[in-house]
Amino acid sequence: MKKTFYLFRYISWIAIIGSLLGSLLLFVVGALKTINAFRVVLFDYIPKDKAHLHTADIATTYLIKSLDTFLIALVLFIFAHGVYTLFISNKKYDDGNGVLKWIRTPNIGHLKNVLAEVIVIILFVKFLEVVFVNIDNLKWEIVILPISIVLLALGLKFLSLNKDENNNEE
Repeated sequence: MKKTFYLFRYISWIAIIGSLLGSLLLFVVGALKTINAFRVVLFDYIPKDKAHLHTADIATTYLIKSLDTFLIALVLFIFAHGVYTLFISNKKYDDGNGVLKWIRTPNIGHLKNVLAEVIVIILFVKFLEVVFVNIDNLKWEIVILPISIVLLALGLKFLSLNKDENNNEE
């Protein structure tokens, strides 16, 4: 039975390949949004839905959207690497000069923590985008997003209180 479970872990390749392909796609989409920012500045490309904004504001909006897209692409990449490290790779982590040392995933809790932190950052970027686009027409309902961000960040902080203590024990 143990051997069956051991072989079954290879089904996680579906998550790894899907995440890598999604990450690649979002890197391309982020690059296209960055190109649109250049189109606005260099070629006076102004979309109909943003005609009320200044050219620099439209370019900034595209760059904020590309930042959001790149962040999600990086999350998918980190997720793919984490799933590979946790479920496929049999190697123990070394503290050498590994190429992907910055996304080391020692356990599933660490992977979930990294993903939660990036989700909070993505929501903050989305809030920045909404405020920037609607700066002249803000309504009180927009307060829901920053309150949600603060609550998520506080929850993440309280859930990872013992993170440093756990790392010192290992």
